[in-house]
Amino acid sequence: MANRQELSDFLESAERRAFRQAMFAVRDENAALDLVQDTMLRLVEKYGDRPAAELPPLFQRILQNAITDHFRRQRVRNLWTTLLSSLSGNGEDEDRDILESLEADPATSMGASGAIQVERDQLLAILDEEVGRLPARQRQAFLLRYWEDMDVAETAAIMGCSEGSVKTHCSRANHALAAALRSRGITP
Repeated sequence: MANRQELSDFLESAERRAFRQAMFAVRDENAALDLVQDTMLRLVEKYGDRPAAELPPLFQRILQNAITDHFRRQRVRNLWTTLLSSLSGNGEDEDRDILESLEADPATSMGASGAIQVERDQLLAILDEEVGRLPARQRQAFLLRYWEDMDVAETAAIMGCSEGSVKTHCSRANHALAAALRSRGITP
């Protein structure tokens, strides 16, 4: 069973990556923060007594479910908003798509020259943008496999699909990202 310190350490290490995943999914900073906070609370309330090794996959599954629930609520909200606004005859259109680039972790840039840091920040912003353009399942598989460093079986369990589907989604995401980066003149 995980003690308080292990649980706290895990949450502290996972919060930044979880926020980034939520931002890619919902493209709204406030909603992403809410999703991560709710995920952390659910993990502590319902699974805080589990061994520390079980926390990462549980956390990811809770986060993915929270993101899915968010989109379901949005769909219902949008349906009712659309229906009600069509009745009112109001022509206001506040269609906003906000995807702010996130800063790189300052701990990783210690000792880097200004030019290297600017180049790194630009590359991260481009990568964030391109990952955000991936289809949802490809993005989810890519983030879980390569950013969360989960194996294929764990990713399949979290996504609720077969291991073959995870491999397919990851492969397609890798090819799409490579092509997008090449089109912007970025090569390895």
